Amino acid sequence: MTTLTLYGIKACDTMKKAQNWLQENGHDFAFHDYKKSAIDRPSLERWCNEHGWETLLNKRGTTFRKLDDADKQDLDQEKAIRLMLEHTSMIKRPVLDLGERTLVGFTPDSYAEALGQ
Repeated sequence: MTTLTLYGIKACDTMKKAQNWLQENGHDFAFHDYKKSAIDRPSLERWCNEHGWETLLNKRGTTFRKLDDADKQDLDQEKAIRLMLEHTSMIKRPVLDLGERTLVGFTPDSYAEALGQ
């Protein structure tokens, strides 16, 4: 089985819920903290191609709301990826890499379904 990788930010409450769920359900995973290890363009491109940049870019967070209006205008995938590379806290969390696909966000039901619980 492929090792699961959970991407996000350590202090995020949703991240903690996802980590707890994985641990409680016996799933080993590696944790990738955007704040400490950043994220690479190919990963963001793959996730955007799979889910759409609109899903991956967190527009509700403080970081996005504090951007200059010019940065918020005329968004497309390339601009969204550039913003997420510059401000990793704008990536919706968590992203769970299952190997053949990823999950964005956390709900116990989506994790249980994807991991065959």
